[in-house]
Amino acid sequence: MKKRNAFLILFGLGALFSCTKPAAQVEEEVQKPNVVLIYTDDVGYGDISAYGGKVPTPNIDKLVEGGLKFTNAYATAATCTPSRYAMLTGEYAWRAKGRGVAPGDASALIRPGVETLPSVMQRAGYRTAAIGKWHLGLGGDEGPDWNGEINPGPLEIGFDYSFIIPATGDRVPTVFVEDHHVVGLDPNDPIEVNYREKVGDRPTGKDNPELLKMMWSHGHNHTIVNGVSRIGFMAGGEAALWRDEDFAQTFVDKATDFVVEESEKPFFMYFSTHDIHVPRIAHERFQGASELGPRGDVILQLDWTVGEIMKLLQEKGLEENTIVIFTSDNGPVLDDGYVDQAREFFEYEEVGGGLSGGKYSALEAGTRVPFIVKWPKSIQGGKESNALFSQVDLLASFASVNQVSFDSAQAVDTENHWPALIGADSKGRYALVQEALYTNLAYVRNDGYKLIPGNEGPKMVPWGPQIETGFDAQDQLFDLNSDPTEKVDLAESKPEILKEMKDELINIMIKE
Repeated sequence: MKKRNAFLILFGLGALFSCTKPAAQVEEEVQKPNVVLIYTDDVGYGDISAYGGKVPTPNIDKLVEGGLKFTNAYATAATCTPSRYAMLTGEYAWRAKGRGVAPGDASALIRPGVETLPSVMQRAGYRTAAIGKWHLGLGGDEGPDWNGEINPGPLEIGFDYSFIIPATGDRVPTVFVEDHHVVGLDPNDPIEVNYREKVGDRPTGKDNPELLKMMWSHGHNHTIVNGVSRIGFMAGGEAALWRDEDFAQTFVDKATDFVVEESEKPFFMYFSTHDIHVPRIAHERFQGASELGPRGDVILQLDWTVGEIMKLLQEKGLEENTIVIFTSDNGPVLDDGYVDQAREFFEYEEVGGGLSGGKYSALEAGTRVPFIVKWPKSIQGGKESNALFSQVDLLASFASVNQVSFDSAQAVDTENHWPALIGADSKGRYALVQEALYTNLAYVRNDGYKLIPGNEGPKMVPWGPQIETGFDAQDQLFDLNSDPTEKVDLAESKPEILKEMKDELINIMIKE
């Protein structure tokens, strides 16, 4: 503890006086930690073996053994686009329309001038990179120009380098984008994307199921690429098409290139894996390895990915002073559009860690996610924290420790919980807001009470995943301390708490 406190004091003082000391002297006194944010996709609270998962994840477990395991940390939303938006901007996505799950040809949701976590890190002297899944839109009001310069994008909101898939693996266009351009595009074979009607002559999953190596189950029956039918239609771009099996290795290679780049600056890397999102198609070396179907195989692949990142840091002598954060964008889903045996080998109760619901849901498994922080120089390993923490707070927390101001009028929801992030505070937030399907909200406090306001949403996710939403026409109140599965509604027996929480949530919603 003394070592950690001394370092934090030195870190803060170095930032405070850096304007009057030579840069070399400050660097000698204070070595800012590198930061690697590993942001996974659809990984449930119970999917990692350190959280009780049945697929072995030894590399991720080592993060827990050497770091801090959170049991009460949350993504801001039960779907990917809004959770990513809030994490990067410090503002809950539900505060404005148009921030739901984005189509593959959406225009940029985060525009130049908006406050962001990477901008904060840039101002703190970091070089920054976004590698992996993006799914926050690209381009101006008309959307991205796939055949020209794709702008704005990650580089316009605080990243120095980006290598991304534009949306998700199950959406067209099925290409990589590096900085402002599609990778490997032949200008004589331009890309055309349409989410309303078919373009080009590529076969579709609906009309040509015999060409598929993984059958669709619902909503994923449009253009076939690499033997998988996607959402949306695409023509052209043949030379630029990805192979799903190569995602993990490609992202690791790009991360390696960024980390080993010569620079006197520390680095911040937003490393956003595609695993374990659909289509779940692992590299050939992992196929069948889990004996738990494709979903089990991509969990193994995810664990390998984490192992490769950690091995890289070790080989470069960077592990000791690198903060590694591992977490997920939302909770788990089994059948999310493809017939991949997920329901055969897994149950929602287990992948949700015993919590109710899942992806899309207002129930706990929708947004309570694995969250691990490893920083050998300043965090004692093998510890567990029950502090209430939201991913929206990364912006203010890193701004605070780096003595960097930020635009709180834009990043209106982020709070500084650096002490909780490094295990020095066991309480964390007073409360947080969860966003579910159809922008329905829930509200959780650090005393364990949870409010799900009455709404008109369906009881089950309506298109096939078989997930309870937690929606009801009447207000619901739960005590997560005694009832973590949210089965006992206390709204009638505790009307004072219900009213108090409704008033608090309203005050948050009208905050400007």
